[in-house]
Amino acid sequence: MEMNRKDFLKTVALAGFATTFSALEPIAVLAQQAEQKDGKAVDMVALLGGEPAEMFEKGMAALGGIERFVKKGDRVTIKPNIGWDKTPELAGNTNPDLIVALIKACKDAGAKEIVVFDNTCDAWRKCYQASGIEDAAKKLGATVMPGNEEEYYREVSLPKAKVLKKAKIHRAILDCDCWFNVPILKNHGGARMTIAMKNYMGIVWDRRAFHTGGLDQCIADIGTIENPACLHIVDAYRIMKTNGPRGRDESDVAVAKGLFMSPDSVAVDTAALKFFNQFLAENRKIPVEQVKYLEMGEAHGLGVMDASKLNVERIKV
Repeated sequence: MEMNRKDFLKTVALAGFATTFSALEPIAVLAQQAEQKDGKAVDMVALLGGEPAEMFEKGMAALGGIERFVKKGDRVTIKPNIGWDKTPELAGNTNPDLIVALIKACKDAGAKEIVVFDNTCDAWRKCYQASGIEDAAKKLGATVMPGNEEEYYREVSLPKAKVLKKAKIHRAILDCDCWFNVPILKNHGGARMTIAMKNYMGIVWDRRAFHTGGLDQCIADIGTIENPACLHIVDAYRIMKTNGPRGRDESDVAVAKGLFMSPDSVAVDTAALKFFNQFLAENRKIPVEQVKYLEMGEAHGLGVMDASKLNVERIKV
């Protein structure tokens, strides 16, 4: 599904953003950098219409550059959704082209080490291979770690949590200087949506506690870890409209060509959900209040649901 300029303005408005493009030509909009906005850093970027790498590069520039997040010598971890034995066309996992662009940016920033991993739902070797992420990451020199053994995890306390007071977290998260949370935008049978906040479940060893303790509250609780993601990058190039999180076939998928980037997990999920709803029939749309972990995350101080409180940049590629 392609969108023209008029449709894009309508879509981002429906996603909770004031449309400030007005008569600006696209090239002028793309030239707006974070430091040009009254000295206030950009909190969130919404992009539409390009390929994954192109949108990532323009979005990162708008946020102030990769150096805002990665310093020379840093150990960096990238946590995509690689949970399913699905090819990229089926939108079960994060787009490999987006991961390639992120790895390249981290290398350019001087990262000492780049680790890519997920605790998968299907057999991890099949997921890593089918997703295209393993091959792409290895070709760029990144370390691809599995998440299928308990020995990779260490227990940490979550003192700010309401229900999930402790969890075993993958060492790739605990031992890095910064990490990027890179989910794909999908619907979910239990939580209604799986985006940035729910993607944290892939850093945890025992996910049964989430389902026994209350899924929404536990999703909010895991976000209170001491070292949260430095940036959430929501892959909305292909989105899974129905039968998520695994999906069945290409009929579940829409080519939306979107990307959302923010350090604020609550805001980026709220915006991505409203964008997602534009691809659903009226009777299938998911009200924000039904994705309960958003409000719970805001109560934890993880971010805000009201995008008008943020400095948001919108880019039509």
